Amino acid sequence: MYRRGFLPPIGSLVAFECAARHESFSRAAEELNLTQSAVSRQIRTLEEVVGVALFERVRQRVVLSEAGRAYLADVRRSLGDLGDATHRVMGFAGTRGVLELAVLPTFGTRWLVPRLPRFLALNPDVTVDLAARIEPFDFADEPFDAAIHVGQPVWAGGVLEHLMDEEVVPVGPPDWLTARGLSTRADLAALPLLHQSTRPSAWADWFASVGVATEAAWRGPRLDQFSMVAEAAACGMGAALVPRFLIEEELASGRLVQLFPEPLATRSAYYVVHPASKGRSALLKAFEEWIVAEAKADASPSPPLAAGP
Repeated sequence: MYRRGFLPPIGSLVAFECAARHESFSRAAEELNLTQSAVSRQIRTLEEVVGVALFERVRQRVVLSEAGRAYLADVRRSLGDLGDATHRVMGFAGTRGVLELAVLPTFGTRWLVPRLPRFLALNPDVTVDLAARIEPFDFADEPFDAAIHVGQPVWAGGVLEHLMDEEVVPVGPPDWLTARGLSTRADLAALPLLHQSTRPSAWADWFASVGVATEAAWRGPRLDQFSMVAEAAACGMGAALVPRFLIEEELASGRLVQLFPEPLATRSAYYVVHPASKGRSALLKAFEEWIVAEAKADASPSPPLAAGP
């Protein structure tokens, strides 16, 4: 709940931020299409509200006072939040609603976005906004209606619904099946291995699951996103363990092939999450039912390998 008595005029805050950025009332006046005296009046009004000097004059320049520097960061954040909120509410024009989703970057790019047109076809007056988030966050501090989460079914203040379990498969460029002489699983340990940075033990777990004892499972470059890992594998940098559903396009086109048939079931799963503190809107309910149905439709058995030992 905001305190009305502590809210200065928005024009004064804008003038303050602009003058602080330029360290000049005259340049702020040019940017804001005001006179210099108008900017000075706005700053003076703000200083009267807060009761402290926000600028000091040093050799005919204006510089922020200590109080002004402390205030500026909060003012910038508040102006940014207000601008973002205004932009979001403008998105409601001519629509039945706007759905704000936080998504895992590769999941959003490789799985969700290609399927979203089907949801929008069922809900033609809806706008869906996507933003990338990797870690869980507090819904009270973010504007999102829901999020996609991978890992364990734990999210403080969140209600989770299971989408799919995760299996990763060993993949590489197609010429590796012949040029690299991959006849046994142990042969793979002698080749470059790519790692997704949050899954450092994946290769060690996979080799253990196929009965290969090797210390080589920990070596190799680490990449931040599965999309990077998949592209690096397709370019021949190394073999990778990637969830099959994230590389459907590469497998279909032949840019990547599954090197051995054994997948690795990880301890992670994918979930759609919404805040427990807010009831689900009809739009959010429709989206969650749709995405769960899409995930279940994808849970059919994987097609047979096109090639591999």
